[in-house]
Amino acid sequence: MKLDWNRRTCARRGHTTYAPSEAGLRERLHASTAHGDAWRCLRCGDFVLGEPHGSGPADRAPEVPRGRALRDLLILRLLAVERVVRGVFIVLVAVAVWKFSNSQNAVQRLFEQDLTVFRPVALHFHYDVNHSPIVDTIRKTFTYKRSTLLGVAAALLAYALIELVEGVGLWLAKRWAEYLTVVATAAFLPLEVYELTEKVSGLKIATLALNVLAVVYILLAKRLFGLRGGAKAFERERRGDSLLEVEHAAGAPARDGSMA
Repeated sequence: MKLDWNRRTCARRGHTTYAPSEAGLRERLHASTAHGDAWRCLRCGDFVLGEPHGSGPADRAPEVPRGRALRDLLILRLLAVERVVRGVFIVLVAVAVWKFSNSQNAVQRLFEQDLTVFRPVALHFHYDVNHSPIVDTIRKTFTYKRSTLLGVAAALLAYALIELVEGVGLWLAKRWAEYLTVVATAAFLPLEVYELTEKVSGLKIATLALNVLAVVYILLAKRLFGLRGGAKAFERERRGDSLLEVEHAAGAPARDGSMA
């Protein structure tokens, strides 16, 4: 069964009705019933009893995404949530790195104390703590200069800011955010591929696949960088999906002077 995005959204958010000033268009969106006036919802097309939510010229009607545009908006908002969650996580990591840079010596002493306590247990299970890759990696972090750690924290914060800006822009369906998402995500793809060559993990593969799909989808669906006709074609498609445009075209006179 095909999912009706329009009715599903109206069921969750409610209908959106509008009374245009243009007489012909107004008649096509209005109906008189035994229970009073009814107006067509600009999203699902159903007639809704009661006063319209707005009125005026058709070109001033609220933009109500429907059909494919509504589906695209949902996908963009899912990407927006993912970007915001990732951005918040990176901020927490940056804060942790900054705190570590301020108490590096204390953390190192605590680590060595705990390691000393753990060493007899490790020896009992024949685990060589002194040559452990994990222990060696942790110890290497203690040799980093404070300035280096502060630089890492600043870079992480900058990256988090980009993710958060992308998230907010995608949620609001801003075209500049779509460009920013494509450019920023594509710029980090080589790094993600390089990380896979170092060590393969399910999370890394899933992240890379998600980012590649996001770039390809936004490029094609939103017709960025002139693809598939570019911004003009995208605007024509969006206006063509508008209920007002559909009804206006249906009620427009044909070339022979009759009604279409």
